[in-house]
Amino acid sequence: MSKDKEMLKPLATGDKTIPPKGAKMIPIYIMGREYMVPETLTIMKAVEYAGYSYVRGCGCRGGICGACGTFYRYIGDYRLRSGLACQTVAEPNMVIMQLPFFPANRPNYSLDNMTGNPHEELRRLYPEVFKCVGCGTCTRTCPMDIDVMDYIALMKRGDLKGAAQKSFDCVMCGLCASRCPAQITQFMAAMFARRIYGKLMLPRAGHLKKRVEDVLRGKYEPVLKELTKMKPEDVKKLYVEREREPDLAEPGKWMPKDTTHL
Repeated sequence: MSKDKEMLKPLATGDKTIPPKGAKMIPIYIMGREYMVPETLTIMKAVEYAGYSYVRGCGCRGGICGACGTFYRYIGDYRLRSGLACQTVAEPNMVIMQLPFFPANRPNYSLDNMTGNPHEELRRLYPEVFKCVGCGTCTRTCPMDIDVMDYIALMKRGDLKGAAQKSFDCVMCGLCASRCPAQITQFMAAMFARRIYGKLMLPRAGHLKKRVEDVLRGKYEPVLKELTKMKPEDVKKLYVEREREPDLAEPGKWMPKDTTHL
C-alpha cells in the first residue's frame, strides 16, 4: 500500500460504521475517486463509510425495494457486473456506479376499462416485448436471479399467467432494461402481466370478499373503539400476548381458540 493510501483518513457517516482494530482496509472507487473502506461492508455501507449521505436510492436496505441498482467493474477486468448495493459486498478495486432510477416505458392504462384480449393489450402497450432476440442479457443482469428472458418468452406466447408467476420476485430495479439490446422495459411489462392476471384471470378469493363485506358494514367498529380507549401499554401487552398462528400450520387449517372477533 502506498504512503498516500496509508494516510487517507477514513470517514464514518450514516450509522457510523466503526471497523474493529486491525480491520483490513480495501480500495474501492466511488464516482471515479478512490476510497479506503473496511472489508465485509456492503456497497451501500461502504459508500456511506466513505463520507456520502444517501438522499435517494437506498429505500428498504433489505433487497426488496430495488432502489439501489448498481453497476461495477474490477480494475483490469472488462466485464460489467450488476447487483443491489444493499446486498452486494464491496471488494478490492471495485469501480462502482449506482443507478437509483432507470427511465421506463410507462403507458397510461386502466384495468377497469380494459375489455379486450389481455395478450393484445400487452402487444398494444408494450410492442417492444415482441422484439426480444433471446440474447439472455436481461437474465444475466438480474440481481434476483429471475429468468427474465423466459418470462418475456411466455409473454410473447400469450401465457400471461406464467409470466406473472415467473416475474413475481422482481424488485423493479430496472437493471435488465438498461442492458437490453432490444430496448425492452422488461420490469414494467412484467408488472402489467401481474396486474392484468390479478384483475382478469386469477379466481376471486371468497373469504376475502366476505371479510371486505364485514368491514364495510362496520362489524369491527366496536372492537376498534374499544382499542382506541385503551392505554398504549395495554395495547402493546395485548399484541405481545396474542394467540399466534404456528409457522408450520397448514394453510387454511389453523383457527384461534378465541373466534369472537373473526
